Amino acid sequence: MSYRAGATPLAGVREWAGLAILALPTLLVSLDMFVMLLALPHIGRTLHASGVQQLWLLDIYGFMVAGFMITMGTLGDRLGRRRVLLVGAAVFGLASLAAAWSTSAAMLIVARVVLGIAGAALAPSTLSLITHMFRDPRQRAAALGVWAGCFTVGAVVGPLVGGVLLERYWWGAVFLLGVPAMLLLLAVGPLVLPEYRDERAGRLDLPSVALSLLSVLPLMQAVKSLTRDGADATSWVLLGVGLVVGVIFVRRQRRLADPLLDLGLFADRTFGATLGGMLLFSTLSAGTMALVAQHFQLVNGLSPLRAGLALAPGMLASVAGFQLAPVLARRIRPAYLIAGGMLCTVVGLLVMTQADTSGTAALIVGFAVTCLGPAPLVTLGTGLVIGAAPPERAGSAAAMAQTANDFGYALGVAVLGSVGTAVYRANLPADAPAAARDSITGAVEAASRLPEPAAAPLLAAAHQAFAAGLHLVAALSAVILIGVAVLLAAVLRHLPPLAPPPSDRSAEPVPADNVH
Repeated sequence: MSYRAGATPLAGVREWAGLAILALPTLLVSLDMFVMLLALPHIGRTLHASGVQQLWLLDIYGFMVAGFMITMGTLGDRLGRRRVLLVGAAVFGLASLAAAWSTSAAMLIVARVVLGIAGAALAPSTLSLITHMFRDPRQRAAALGVWAGCFTVGAVVGPLVGGVLLERYWWGAVFLLGVPAMLLLLAVGPLVLPEYRDERAGRLDLPSVALSLLSVLPLMQAVKSLTRDGADATSWVLLGVGLVVGVIFVRRQRRLADPLLDLGLFADRTFGATLGGMLLFSTLSAGTMALVAQHFQLVNGLSPLRAGLALAPGMLASVAGFQLAPVLARRIRPAYLIAGGMLCTVVGLLVMTQADTSGTAALIVGFAVTCLGPAPLVTLGTGLVIGAAPPERAGSAAAMAQTANDFGYALGVAVLGSVGTAVYRANLPADAPAAARDSITGAVEAASRLPEPAAAPLLAAAHQAFAAGLHLVAALSAVILIGVAVLLAAVLRHLPPLAPPPSDRSAEPVPADNVH
């Protein structure tokens, strides 16, 4: 790491090599989330997994990542971020081997639990190490752009690579993707990654760990149950349990001298507003993306592969946006760049409202434009959230940023999915079959059992009803995002661009790295 007189230290070859190594777990955590979507049918047939077991196989990884994220971020602050990262990598590799050669659904579920816990150790450690290695704001923004781009690449290539592996090999091959990367991380990581820990940190409060899990996990399950089963008693009980335990958790954190989650960070308006904006954006984008993917397959009639290719321009636009945002941030204030990106997403959402059931062009273009907009918020927002925390709390702040994204995803699928379903049912003819009124998938199945003269009108009505739901969700998301953009522009307007003029670089030098 090199230094300029009176300025923050610049990252050197070692730091950029470290970023390349840190990109591996980021890519693989994302890839592992998406590859199961294709592998699940094969796993269900081979391991004779019941319907309940298949749901657990699909959900448990995300549950564990979200549930343990805050704990692992705080643990990294206390024990050492590199140490937690490397231990997580070793456990992830071993659990991947166990998953690949599981002999029963129960064994695979346990392996997925361990994979999720290891994944929770990787994400906040990666983010906090990037913040520690890249002190210069411009370099940090570029590094975070690479990090976010890798997550998006994982989402793009996960289903495609998974599809190729499933065609040529057995289902367990999809879990072996992470093993070589984790071996490389374990071999090279100690050479290029610095260690950082808070020497003054107290003991980890185990009751707080338990309370955080008992709060996050029921809330995650509640929003997923709302998506699958509607507002039934189980969903409300889970929601209530999660909220009550969450209140207990917050009250305990306020009393502890060394809390698991430093609630004092929320006193910083930049931290609170940015984290809230990231949560809302994740919620709205996830719900819209889920409906778009369904529209391509169930309304436009595309195969899963062709639907994935229709989503690909959006994913590529996202990768481009993450590389462009740090460059623009050198001349544009974060407030206006973030707000401008969100307004770009609003334009894409409005294009989606013009999509019809006969073609895919408007939907492909609209989705691509929406994916171009999130880059400034994710790249600069993540840096603002972590930068607002003191260095010894960077791991905890990184965990909160990642948890906001994960929880927002589940919340968006549940809430906006429910809104889309309500509009779909309201727009169907009153005499539509019960299966068709339940979902558009039910309408397709019901139509397949009817003669052609009766099937065509039912399908046409279902397609129009589903499109109406997507249009309303896109319009509603656009309105909310305009409000969020205005709020963030107001709260963050005092922040300068990432390339302040030379006269502003006379501040005290940043202390050298706290390496142990």
